Amino acid sequence: MSVRVIKIPDIGEGIAEVELVAWHVKPGDTVVEDQALADVMTDKATVEVPSHVNGTVVALGGEVGQLMAVGSELIRIEVEGAAPAEKPSHAAVSNASSQAAAASTAATATPARSSSAPAPAAASAPAARPPAPHRPWAGTHSDKPVASPSVRRRAWELGVDLTKVPATGTAGRIMQSDLTAFVQKTGAVAVAQPAAAAIAPAVRTGVQRDDEEKVPVIGLRRKIAQKMQEAKRRIPHFTYVEEVDVTELEALRARLNAKGQGPRLTVLPFLMRAVVTALRDFPQINAHFDDEAGVLTRFGAVHLGIATQTAAGLLVPVVRQAQALDLWGSAKELSRVAEAARSGKATRAELSGSTITITSLGALGGIVSTPIINHPEVAIVGVNRIVTRPMMSGAAVVPRQLMNLSSSFDHRVVDGQQAAEFIQALRALLECPALLFVEDAGG
Repeated sequence: MSVRVIKIPDIGEGIAEVELVAWHVKPGDTVVEDQALADVMTDKATVEVPSHVNGTVVALGGEVGQLMAVGSELIRIEVEGAAPAEKPSHAAVSNASSQAAAASTAATATPARSSSAPAPAAASAPAARPPAPHRPWAGTHSDKPVASPSVRRRAWELGVDLTKVPATGTAGRIMQSDLTAFVQKTGAVAVAQPAAAAIAPAVRTGVQRDDEEKVPVIGLRRKIAQKMQEAKRRIPHFTYVEEVDVTELEALRARLNAKGQGPRLTVLPFLMRAVVTALRDFPQINAHFDDEAGVLTRFGAVHLGIATQTAAGLLVPVVRQAQALDLWGSAKELSRVAEAARSGKATRAELSGSTITITSLGALGGIVSTPIINHPEVAIVGVNRIVTRPMMSGAAVVPRQLMNLSSSFDHRVVDGQQAAEFIQALRALLECPALLFVEDAGG
């Protein structure tokens, strides 16, 4: 018997580390060649790492949510026979779930390689036994044991002295699992909190609860969080909200849908046409801003990002060359890329390269929102829900359908007046939708 080591594969494109987002096996499992072992995520894709041997898993090299360097040990597998000389072998890394946010991009992963290495053993000695997956820390705790704030808080609540807890983490770090094992072994219980009980109300209408659930923010959710934080940190957002009367647009939309001559039209295809039409007079808004180089790149083509909620998180599929599509072409392409994102089948090209983004919560759109710009873009147009309100028309009160546009701009390169003029241009086109077709006919 010998032990084979499978390492984090080189996924290419200069990627130095990946995030371990899922294990498909555990110690003691029997695996076969090409069986999925784990999923790892880069900034651009989630990829599946397969086994290239048959054997038994003896040790996992990391925990879910951990960042691991390319080339570091991912897993140890015990195989029959002597270990061969180390050599890289091809691993059929596949795209497990193409993902990216309003903020994160995703793509189909390129093939990558994983390498194997025999476990160290003396030439004259029998094959080395694999190490246990968890080995208690052999060193001595200092007055301040190494542990995360969440572990320290839990230990305080349980009344546990961390200096007495055996650690299995790197360099003596006490993990949550170590604390759990210590509590189960010693029978420690949570310290009573008399003060909290003293201030409890005399009459309760429900059951008092003290349970908590800690949910690791990993994988795509972590990427989205990082992108959102980066966008808000780097971009001074200027938000502008305007009310739009969409009564005529809604009437036109209903008539066109009744004819059934193309894909069903929602408000978004009309907004897409309005955006590409208005951008002809506002090229500085269809742009990327490289704040490190101090360069604003204006684009002739309009690649519209469509913020789309999926089961995995918020993704931004892209309708490319939107300025070349008519109303029904816009609706068809919008439906296609949104469905590709929701089903996890969107390609890298479909999830990157947008020049301006549209975001909508549909019926949940509320009256106003403050959308976050999809860096390095400089603008995002947000759609709120349509409501019917009484409005004055001359001396008469009439019902009108109204919708707010809540949009944000990068105030470093888009002045407030430019932002307001752009939204007013959108308003004029949406309130008189016939202008969209006049613009189409005029080129």
